[in-house]
Amino acid sequence: MTDALELVDNDFLRQFELKIEDDLAKIEYSLQDRKIFLTKMCIPESITSEEFETDFLTLVFENISERNISVVPTSPEIAKFVRRNRKYQKMLPVGIRI
Repeated sequence: MTDALELVDNDFLRQFELKIEDDLAKIEYSLQDRKIFLTKMCIPESITSEEFETDFLTLVFENISERNISVVPTSPEIAKFVRRNRKYQKMLPVGIRI
């Protein structure tokens, strides 16, 4: 579903955005030093696909991985995603375990 969609890093609003038809899914973040804190995920109620959340988070983590910065998930849904996807656990800063 997210293959043809473009992930936007809106650094003015400090959020990753994915526009789906007339809706906007977003993950808010705070960038400090070489760490990005993923603080809140908002997916519109009109998006009912169960795999959308996973696909959206995968796009965000791949984008962050390309920048070579650490990720600190402070949102419960995002922490759960990291626990289920071991390949993203290496992106956590030293000393942070989920």
